[in-house]
Amino acid sequence: MGQFSKVAAALALASIVHGQCGSGTPDATVNGAVGAYTATKGSQQVYSGSNYYQAIQSALDSIGSGQRVAVIASGSIGTSSISIGSGKIFEGCGTIDVGYRAAHGAIESLGTTGVQIPYLSMTGNPYFGLWFYGVTDLALGEINMDLSDGLGIRFERDKAANSNVSMDKITITGAGSHAVETWNIDGLTIGSVIARDVGECGLLLQTTTNARVGLVDGDNVATGTGYATFRMANNNGQLADGSYTPNVYVDKVVSRGGGRGVFCVSESGGAVIAEVDLANNGNNAILIENCYGVEIQSGTVQGGGEVRISARTEFENTRDVSITLTVNSNTVRESPCGEDISWTISGDATQNIC
Repeated sequence: MGQFSKVAAALALASIVHGQCGSGTPDATVNGAVGAYTATKGSQQVYSGSNYYQAIQSALDSIGSGQRVAVIASGSIGTSSISIGSGKIFEGCGTIDVGYRAAHGAIESLGTTGVQIPYLSMTGNPYFGLWFYGVTDLALGEINMDLSDGLGIRFERDKAANSNVSMDKITITGAGSHAVETWNIDGLTIGSVIARDVGECGLLLQTTTNARVGLVDGDNVATGTGYATFRMANNNGQLADGSYTPNVYVDKVVSRGGGRGVFCVSESGGAVIAEVDLANNGNNAILIENCYGVEIQSGTVQGGGEVRISARTEFENTRDVSITLTVNSNTVRESPCGEDISWTISGDATQNIC
């Protein structure tokens, strides 16, 4: 088992050890059904009424750091935002339906330490399903979102940075924007991101360093756009000293249809992708553009848009790229020529490289 698979396995084991959603004795619970919800902490009832959001927030507000809330009931929070404070553990066992609140998350944790969301089931059309910034030691477990629009998980761009973030298994269907979008994370571990019928990226990493990702799997992701199942952008992987020493590791990227498969752009790099499995992408299967220190070690590309190394004039030329692939029913192109580029291509692809 490779080092990246070990990371994914460790995350999965952590979820198993934790137990099932709502198991054991949570410190607080939310029970009931539409029109009649109760929130209880121990033997004390902290909310009773028809407002699902108020029941959840009351339960959260009743606990302290290191304590756990299990939301057993299903319902709709409308356009409200659930806020999770430092050290609290939130389990969404029922299905939480959410609405659109501009520039907010349906569930958010901002400027916090040690928040855990081991389980979550969400439906609806949020602005952001989950929204974070300024977080340390955040742990997301088994997160399932079946959305009709919106963006799944967002770490904010122009706010405080984040460190030591982990995600186990993220499954997002139907987002109009990205499934998972990161900004400003140092220390990120992801078991898997599974994206289905998503409008933009499956996993988009930006200004994120020291990342370990097991699997990115996209089907019908970014159709008709320049986005990709897996995209690195905006200086992703660039270390504090400006270098691109490898620090972003991805075990495998799988992409079917949609837009691009793998896309690295805008002075990103420092990345090693162990394997790709790409087929019938509607845009470039792979595009490496103004990136530095990128290695794709193995895999296959079948049909779809071309595999290309490129560069725009506003950034330094693409350099230090190594690609080993089997490519069929496609083309491989390097234009303009990069610097220190290594190609090892098998299959029947037409090659136009420097």
